[in-house]
Amino acid sequence: MKDTGKQLSTWEYLRLVGVEDLPPLTHPLDPGYDPATAESHIEQSSHLIAAYKLSTAAWLVANEAATRRKIAAARAHNVPTVTGGTPFEVAVVQNKLELYLDLCAGLGISRIECAEGFTEVPLQPRAVVQMAQERGLEIQYEMGKKQEGAFTEDSLDEAIARGKRWLDAGARQVVVEARESARGVGMFDNEGNLNRDYADRFAREFGFETAIFEAPNKASQFAFLNHFGRRVQLSNVRLEEILRVEIYRRGMHADAYLMPHLRPNDTSHQTV
Repeated sequence: MKDTGKQLSTWEYLRLVGVEDLPPLTHPLDPGYDPATAESHIEQSSHLIAAYKLSTAAWLVANEAATRRKIAAARAHNVPTVTGGTPFEVAVVQNKLELYLDLCAGLGISRIECAEGFTEVPLQPRAVVQMAQERGLEIQYEMGKKQEGAFTEDSLDEAIARGKRWLDAGARQVVVEARESARGVGMFDNEGNLNRDYADRFAREFGFETAIFEAPNKASQFAFLNHFGRRVQLSNVRLEEILRVEIYRRGMHADAYLMPHLRPNDTSHQTV
């Protein structure tokens, strides 16, 4: 009989069946969860979370004490927090960007997302990055327009050029817009099909450490993982979907296991 004196942990078991150790690669979205729900998911999945995204303007409209609880929970588990792009755009147009940055820094937020999804930002990227850095904030830049449909060759070229300007100015990462539907926006056509050529172009231009792809639903999440493999960074994944994404990423999902680039490494020859 095998010695059972030492209890095998779940992570030890995953390694033994060939699952690769991965860094946090998912940036979940919080569109307004209650603090208890957020705290529970952060506790359960903090080791899988690259950054916790306070999406939309819900964190501004909610009771501030609730927002602070969620930010504190993320910090307690060493998870950075990032705000969505919409409040940034409103702040710029309303000429209140410095107040917005002061607010984010005061709340303990780690990073803000800058975007031009439904407005045009007249400020130079370097000026915005400098203002953020003076307050201890990082920047990520969201590429793509919310109302102009899926990328075309021209709009993709323009988005990539803008992304590079923001990175040159000091932004840490770039994100591809997909809204809530992943249909008719960014990398997805009106039927929700991923434009693989455009996705490859984006990945080549920025690399997987810098590039983040919004994937708000199961179809878009699996499409990116099927295409790129387990190392792709995904954003706007709902909290209750983190584990499904990470199961699939590690080849521990029936459909993913059938794919050679997602399946765990072969350990059939090993003995324990």
